[in-house]
Amino acid sequence: MRARQPFPAFISRLFCWTCALAVTCASAASSFGERTTLPGSTPSWATTRNLSGPADPATAVGFRVYLGWTDPNGAAALAKSVSDPHSSSYGHYLTPNQFRSRFAPAASDTAKVQNWLKSLGLDITYTPQNNHYISVEGTLAQAQAAFGAQFGIYSVQGRSLRAPAGDLSIPSSFAGIVKAVVGLDQSYQFVQTYHKLDSNAPPSAGFRNAPPLSAYWAQFLSPYAFPSGFTNSPLASVPWTVKGYTPDQIKGAYGISGYDGAGQTVAIIDAYASPTILQDVNHWSVNRGLPTMNPSQLVQVVPPGIYKRPENSQQDPQGWYGEETLDVEAVHGMAPAAKIVYVGAPNNRQDLDAALNHVVDQRLAQIVTNSYGFGTTELLPPGYVKPMEDTLIQAAIEGIGVYFSSGDNGDESSTFGFPTTDWPASSPWVTAVGGTSIGIDASNRRAVETGWGTSNYNCDSTTHVCSRTGWLYGAGGGTSVVFAEPWYQQMAGLTLSGRGVPDVAALADPQTGLLVGQTQAFPDGNYYDEYRIGGTSLASPLFAGIMALADQKAGRPHGFANPLIYDNPAAFYDVLSVKTAVARRNYNNSVDMSAGTADRLRTFDDYSGSPSQHTNQGWDNVTGLGTPNASFLSLIGQ
Repeated sequence: MRARQPFPAFISRLFCWTCALAVTCASAASSFGERTTLPGSTPSWATTRNLSGPADPATAVGFRVYLGWTDPNGAAALAKSVSDPHSSSYGHYLTPNQFRSRFAPAASDTAKVQNWLKSLGLDITYTPQNNHYISVEGTLAQAQAAFGAQFGIYSVQGRSLRAPAGDLSIPSSFAGIVKAVVGLDQSYQFVQTYHKLDSNAPPSAGFRNAPPLSAYWAQFLSPYAFPSGFTNSPLASVPWTVKGYTPDQIKGAYGISGYDGAGQTVAIIDAYASPTILQDVNHWSVNRGLPTMNPSQLVQVVPPGIYKRPENSQQDPQGWYGEETLDVEAVHGMAPAAKIVYVGAPNNRQDLDAALNHVVDQRLAQIVTNSYGFGTTELLPPGYVKPMEDTLIQAAIEGIGVYFSSGDNGDESSTFGFPTTDWPASSPWVTAVGGTSIGIDASNRRAVETGWGTSNYNCDSTTHVCSRTGWLYGAGGGTSVVFAEPWYQQMAGLTLSGRGVPDVAALADPQTGLLVGQTQAFPDGNYYDEYRIGGTSLASPLFAGIMALADQKAGRPHGFANPLIYDNPAAFYDVLSVKTAVARRNYNNSVDMSAGTADRLRTFDDYSGSPSQHTNQGWDNVTGLGTPNASFLSLIGQ
């Protein structure tokens, strides 16, 4: 309706609201004495052009006031030295208590900020032991008074999101203490998981892969010819997809053997929690010939009431069930004796960063895998990014390796119109895991492996003619415009304009994905079934599980492993360009033949929709240094 109003009338109304906003902000600011702004607390998308109106001041809000480390430069320097294999401090990690005593905000400073917030009628709900943040609840009106800012509703990428019209401010006496406020603006809604099913239904609603399904690469060939430009194959026609690879096949292809992850702990961070995860992973494990898990080996750290949340489009709890299932089974498949700690954030996605802080501050694990992220840091205010970076520095100091999926939309050109890296994968303090397409033969050997980038072709099953419909997806990667090229990439001889993503890679293509098992809701009832899944959501936990084997072999945690990884390129299979394709058959209703099927071709190593990416010799922005090879455990597990 608003778009149909005369342009001058809309601008006049917007101008009047903005004037009132300025008066309100000035009044709130003056009531607390001298103020200092928090630069970077306004998202780039919160512009007058996107403004649709004021936010309701009666809205209930939950947010976190983040405090910075007392010696941030010293913390970053220590994180680097304990992670650098050429440093005399390598591996000399701090305990959480030691970190807190050296770098955490003072209790007296934390109390000052807490008392100020309480004086405004806001409720303090939680402060972690490292005093990294103060979790707060109240109304938007109370928050506006506290931070001297009025909030509006902005239209961005089809969403209506809340954000301040200008940078927040705090009393000047807190200028060296408070660094950011997270949760008042709704940037967290840009988070996405990185798993791919090629179905309109989430796994909790029932999904099956349609046959023909090969047990290994090229067991069955389709009647379809290879698409033009994707004929790099010795096969007579395009092979049908596999049913889904097993852990034995993946470990065989990567030359990984001899270790099971005993004595190691891997944490997984997602939102929500599947109510059937233990029975599902054990059913799946029995089918794979793997040891089952018990509640002491699969530990769930979740808030009350997190199970069985009603499905909704914004939070998609049932979709997160599939993410947890994939992550747990991928880690368990690679390291079947390792302990897994699952940390499920509550229904507000902004709490994923708090979940990571909990894992790090309590040192619940030595390895953390995360299969979610934001398509671009350019949609996030810098104040949203900085607190997570502080948590990642603490993780490195404590010897915790943090792994993030690199994303599933290539260089994001198809989403944003320009290339950009996903975050937190682009952080210089994480190991970013990219993705590949892989063919594993009947002897569990790598028959073909190349970068994951895919276009779709619709096929006529009668004429066998296939027509291209467009680019679909691929492993995220590129060069960050936010973070500078880190020292370990410079030392490796890379000359990048910024942080290069990814660092490493593993299987990700959903055409060549992992066979997982999950309880799902089918038309004839709820029960366990298995399906093939991919995405860099698969690559990250696979690599995290393999790193647990490296930690076991070394007899110690590797912590932040990037400096060691870039020091040992021979530990990786250099993934090169192989232009080929695979065929798949889809159930039209995602579960059975009753509504018919549709045949598709999917290309490998295709970046037609992600033009800044390429797979080539050495490091590249799809696969990083490559995937593990038979030398991985001997070189990295040292």
